[in-house]
Amino acid sequence: MQGIWRSRRAVSLHVALAIFIPACVALTWWQVARAVGGNTLSWVYTFEWPIFGGYATYMWWKLVHDEPVAAPSSSAAGPLSDGALPTPHGPVAARGTIGPAGSPGPDADQDADNAADDELAAYNRYLADLNASGRQKRW
Repeated sequence: MQGIWRSRRAVSLHVALAIFIPACVALTWWQVARAVGGNTLSWVYTFEWPIFGGYATYMWWKLVHDEPVAAPSSSAAGPLSDGALPTPHGPVAARGTIGPAGSPGPDADQDADNAADDELAAYNRYLADLNASGRQKRW
């Protein structure tokens, strides 16, 4: 339990809350003084700043107790073959692939689409490689 309160992320959240809550209190006090002085719009802000402070406290609690998401294993989907598009559920064959026994697939007559599909497949392979090798964000 001590790990979640003293992690790097938690300490930055503690500091942010320690700055934000006194600011909300000061702004509330300022708006109360203005509202009592005759500025009727300040009555709205008098109640708004405590709501902001309460929401910040709620988000602080949720973010401190949030479990970091583990990076997905790149071997779960298996290696991508040529023409396969990576998806969250595994590779999917690209449009315009060759059908059984070398016969043209259903989209063989769309050469322009096939060129775009090849570019899309290459881009998707690039993104999959970035996802597999890149460092995952940990907030």
